[in-house]
Amino acid sequence: MKREKFGSRLGFILISAGCAIGLGSVWRFPYVVGQSGGAAFVLIYLFFLVILGLPIMVMEYAVGRAGQASIAMF
Repeated sequence: MKREKFGSRLGFILISAGCAIGLGSVWRFPYVVGQSGGAAFVLIYLFFLVILGLPIMVMEYAVGRAGQASIAMF
């Protein structure tokens, strides 16, 4: 089986940056806000993160089951 790879170096850099920024948003931001006394905001933030992320995750699973292939092959 042929191994999937990125089409360009720029694509890899953009994907890596997006993952790092996304992880920073999910992990560091609530920590900093919680340290500053914004625990109520952190709870609201996490609630909306789940509410907005759940439909996207369900859609990804549905597309994966229907396509029977990895997303990198398209």
